[in-house]
Amino acid sequence: MTKFQTPTKPQTPSSARLKSAALAAALLLAPAAVALGALPAAAAPAPEQMLARSSAKLQWLDKVTARTSTFTIAVGETRTMGSLRITLRACKENPPIEPPESAAFLEVVEMKPGEQAEPVFSGWMFASSPALSAMEHAIYDVWVLSCGNA
Repeated sequence: MTKFQTPTKPQTPSSARLKSAALAAALLLAPAAVALGALPAAAAPAPEQMLARSSAKLQWLDKVTARTSTFTIAVGETRTMGSLRITLRACKENPPIEPPESAAFLEVVEMKPGEQAEPVFSGWMFASSPALSAMEHAIYDVWVLSCGNA
């Protein structure tokens, strides 16, 4: 041994067995911890497993004027709010035996006078987790409240 090497304590068979037993126990208990909610699970349900609805109730906010509006929009309909054109492509909700959740697939385009239309948002928004898939815009906010059959 040179003067720069530090002596290491040899691992005894019993300490090696303890480490491998602890690792095996952690691997065996991890699925149970996920099932009991000890570890983070998926944040939102998969839209494929939800029930299709014909309309959505949305809320819109103009951050400059602090004006809000709640409105119902049908699937396939386009609604103009301020300089935004909001199109609802789908709205789904959990079955009654599941925790309440509504999800809407929205396409939002900003129409500025004299300029080309600019896509602002396209994707699923979840009512219970608005920040999960939020529309990023300096002036407007849009979020899902619920789905229905209007």
